[in-house]
Amino acid sequence: MHDGTLAPTSTHRFNLKREAIVSAATEIINRHGVKGMTLAGVAEKVGLITTSVTYYFKKKEALAAACFISGIERLSTVLIQARDGPTASDRIRLLLQLYLELNARIAQGLEPPIPVFSDIRALSPEFHGPVGAAFGGMFRKVRSLLQAPDTRWMSRAAASARTQILLEQLLWSLAWLPRYDVEDYPRICERMHDILTLGLAVPGAAWSPQPLDVTGATGADGARDAFLLAATRLINQRGYRGASVERISAVLSVTKGSFYHYHSAKDDVVAACFGRSFEIVRRAQAEARALPWDEWVQLTSVAETLVDFQLSEAGPLLRTSALTALPEAIRAQMIEQSARLSDRFAGMISDGVAHGVMRPVDPIIAAQMLTATLNAAADLPVILQGLGRAEAAALYTKPLFTGLLSR
Repeated sequence: MHDGTLAPTSTHRFNLKREAIVSAATEIINRHGVKGMTLAGVAEKVGLITTSVTYYFKKKEALAAACFISGIERLSTVLIQARDGPTASDRIRLLLQLYLELNARIAQGLEPPIPVFSDIRALSPEFHGPVGAAFGGMFRKVRSLLQAPDTRWMSRAAASARTQILLEQLLWSLAWLPRYDVEDYPRICERMHDILTLGLAVPGAAWSPQPLDVTGATGADGARDAFLLAATRLINQRGYRGASVERISAVLSVTKGSFYHYHSAKDDVVAACFGRSFEIVRRAQAEARALPWDEWVQLTSVAETLVDFQLSEAGPLLRTSALTALPEAIRAQMIEQSARLSDRFAGMISDGVAHGVMRPVDPIIAAQMLTATLNAAADLPVILQGLGRAEAAALYTKPLFTGLLSR
């Protein structure tokens, strides 16, 4: 991939400066998204003038692509090392251990950060193609970890569904790992491995989730809900930057004036899309807690309902990865709402453990892992192409509850 660098000057000093630029740009992307990253801002962060940065990267998108490729290469190194495990369970443990060790070094300032990959969607086709292909290669490396001698029974579709769950745990952990000290990372590794391999189910637990009605959460204003759904789909597909006012209006065959009838700015639209998604999750949680069954049935009912919703004509939910592109004030509000929903999941898990209907797991970590799994279901139509809605939902929903390595 041509990234705008001047190849003939690949000296040690050149490479060190280039790495410093990529590191600085990655930090900015993680806070403000690709849209908020500028060559001038990166130059200031590394003590250069803008024209000096263009010596290394002629285009802003070339620099953004280099950030993503660098992150994918570093994670791929971890994935290759994790293949040393003899069984799928050993490989998952080794992957978590190596990944958390990498994040510990990042937290201690010993290594540059890993980029938030959600904004790959914001790249133009020139750069999205090569970066997307590299990300697909990383996905296949994760899947190969699950295709061990002891898991030959696992079909390709089942492995892909479980890969999506496992990979999302790594990527979503960037949102909650900062709450912990690095000294806690070995414990986190063990807790995550326990949940991923053994699930939440107690021996003999029946898989009998109940359907929940979340249609009322989309609101009575059908036109506004259609507008927010169109915006949600575009943001999930193209990222914050790619979901322009013009594109949203074109999908609905309305004028830009109609857009501003509902919202005064695009940031308001993203906030409203998050509000719609949060309300759907909140409704599912409330409906489940009203069921006359225990917390195991309640939690599995929420999960199956929300995964099915993601695949329905009324879905998907807005991926929380869009948070990185929001202005900080709005982002803080959305993160707070998301945290409350995750805490409610933690409460349901804690009650289930206390009542003996779920395995004794760390409820806070388990809730974050469930949140990540539900969030990543928005990508299932791409990952499980050719499968029907019911088949895709069944392949994806159950493994986190019963263990990724369960049949």
